[in-house]
This record gives sequence, structure tokens and C-alpha cells, in this order.
Amino acid sequence: MAHAKTLSIAVVTVSDTRTEETDKSGIVLVELLSEAGHALHSKTIVKDDVYKLREIVSRHIADPVVHAVLLTGGTGFTARDNTLKAIKPLFDVDIDGFGELFRQLSYTEIGSSTIQSRAFAGMANGTIIFCLPGSPGACRTGWNGIIREQLDSEHRPCNFTDKLKLEV
Repeated sequence: MAHAKTLSIAVVTVSDTRTEETDKSGIVLVELLSEAGHALHSKTIVKDDVYKLREIVSRHIADPVVHAVLLTGGTGFTARDNTLKAIKPLFDVDIDGFGELFRQLSYTEIGSSTIQSRAFAGMANGTIIFCLPGSPGACRTGWNGIIREQLDSEHRPCNFTDKLKLEV
């Protein structure tokens, strides 16, 4: 799908166990954003620790070159799932519809198990942040069903690119 603006996107995998070789979800997101014509700013794996997560995402939010951050992992209900606790306080505004729509799309794929997903999104300092579950399937669902169009400046009737800190 063509789009007028190429965005610089950071991918962050939240995991205590993934390595570059085993990070299937991060690899899926890199491939999908590249296929859509966007530029990968960076790909990082970070431990599921509140303060390490805040530090790396805060750095991306403050970086004028980063337009979007895609996080995968840490959105479940275990004691080590800290993405929501770490990232939501950084938002200037929540994008409530993202989690709602993600779970609706996911329901058609995995049924009622989707209630265990705490996928969410928001904006901070002109940067959009999408937080997805840590499975390749969930990353594809989120990207193909929502994120791709919302990061496409030609998608109508609306998209998020006019709300991002884009260089003129």
C-alpha cells in the first residue's frame, strides 16, 4: 500500500527470555513496517522491567526522529507483564479505540482468550505508541488490521500521521 510519508519506527520487544535469534514477534513487526515503506529506526529487546521499559520508550518519545514505537510483549496478566504499568503513565492521551478494536479482531482468531490481552496505545510528545501482545500472530493482527492504515498518510477518512512530530 502506497503512502505519502515514510515514518521512522522503533520496535521494542519486551521479554526476559527472547534473544535476537528467538524474537519472532519483533522480526514480524520489522518486516511488516518495511513492507509498508516505513523506515526502521531501531529494534531493541528489553527486560520486562518497569523502569527499563520507561527509559527506552521515553528516549524514543524525546527523539525528534522517531514517529512511532511498536512494543510487543508484556501485555498479559503474569507478575512479569509490566508494559501497561510502565508505558501508560508516559501518554499525553490514550487511544482507547486501539485496544477495543484489537480485541474485536483478535476474537475472530482466538475466541474469548482475547480478554487476556491488554493491548493498548497512546500518544506522547507527538509520538504514537502501540503496545501489542508478544506473539507473531498478535503482531500481524494489530499491524494488518489497524496500525498499517493508521500510519498511512493517505488512509481516509483519517489517520494519525497529521498528529505526529513530522519534520516539515
